[in-house]
Amino acid sequence: MSTWQHATRRRPTPAGKVPIVTAEVHIDDASVVVVGAGPAGSATAYHLARAGVDVALIDKATFPRDKVCGDGLTPAAVAEILAMGINPLAEEGWHLNRGLTVLGGGHRIHLPWPTSASQPGYGMARARRSLDARLLQAARDAGARVYEGVTVSAPLRGRDGRVVGVQAVPTGRRRAAAHDIAARYVVDAGGASARLATACGITKNPNRPMAVAARAYFRSPRGDDEWMESHLELWDGEPGKSTLLPGYGWIFPLGDGLVNVGLGSVSSSTKATKLPYRQIFTRWVSTLPSEWELTPNNQVGDLRSAPLPMCHNRTPHYANGLVLVGDAGGMISPFNGEGIAPGMMAGRLAAASIVQALGRPNERAAEIAMQAYPQAIRDALGGYYSLGRIFVRLIENPEIMRLCTTYGLPRPALMRFVHKLLSDGFERRGGDVTDRLLQILTAWAPKV
Repeated sequence: MSTWQHATRRRPTPAGKVPIVTAEVHIDDASVVVVGAGPAGSATAYHLARAGVDVALIDKATFPRDKVCGDGLTPAAVAEILAMGINPLAEEGWHLNRGLTVLGGGHRIHLPWPTSASQPGYGMARARRSLDARLLQAARDAGARVYEGVTVSAPLRGRDGRVVGVQAVPTGRRRAAAHDIAARYVVDAGGASARLATACGITKNPNRPMAVAARAYFRSPRGDDEWMESHLELWDGEPGKSTLLPGYGWIFPLGDGLVNVGLGSVSSSTKATKLPYRQIFTRWVSTLPSEWELTPNNQVGDLRSAPLPMCHNRTPHYANGLVLVGDAGGMISPFNGEGIAPGMMAGRLAAASIVQALGRPNERAAEIAMQAYPQAIRDALGGYYSLGRIFVRLIENPEIMRLCTTYGLPRPALMRFVHKLLSDGFERRGGDVTDRLLQILTAWAPKV
């Protein structure tokens, strides 16, 4: 059977509709087509399917497949995973962590994850190869029709410019004829390339931050540690005796004797900092404590890198039948480089708006319902990401980062505040004094 036919459920073809059927493909039209089955796309499809919507989830890859990521899941991400009916505490394959060990300026501190009404007091780690497959399975189990090994080549546009579906071909079959799949709404969850959005003229804002991250896996005796490690200074060699670079590093234990080791650099514009990542990575890893045993012989696979679009660098998040979620909408946090939590949240919010729109009596009423989605994204993250743009302008200067770590890390009260800010771990309503202060700051900041 072709991967093009790997759908979870065959829905009845509506009266008068002819499904696409060839020797290679059978994909019925759908109420919603979600393109991209990463965390954001799978979350979107899951919540739509749970509401009874006929949704087709399409990805060019076959799962499991690898993805460049730090593999760390903050409590905000765990909360979204729980909302998909997955309890990481009750399943195999998840590695629990208690918080962050932060190093910088000659200091080393532990910052436990805070417990709140909206987020659990723990994080998780899981390699994207298995994480994404698990989230995809949740969407499939909820009733989404899943198609793997299918490349969406272009959006379908109506005479008024509205997106009314997609064209798709089997992945790797360049000469195969494209097939049309009609939909009321199309969701671009295809990652940083945002090919559907780009095809529809939704371009990147060059004045929003962009980062680049590189990571590799290593076997390590500390692979079962319960603390993720964050290095706020990135030295091009021995600390204090080499060049301080504009970036940060991490070591995230994944369990089963494996760790994810990576580094990233961020720029306040789309011109991401250009560094020789492979050489810097090798030199930086060689300076890390020997107990990690991060030797070339213990490296598993190659060093890989990926762009991280931040601060809603591509908007509008909804227009003319096309919805953007996750990296396609530039939803990665400028504070910590996390894209999983905001992407999954966006999928949940997008699904809620789509469900309402599908229940409206006419197109005008449906459009009013759909405008609730970009507004919900602005309300949740707009002010927070505005603060993040200021943060990036500061830390892209490595000397400022060095001063902040040298004088900030020894102050526990300040670091508890910073920890909530950087991890997006503060309550949007109520909470303690720290939460309320962050609420004021994000309310004051313009909503991007």
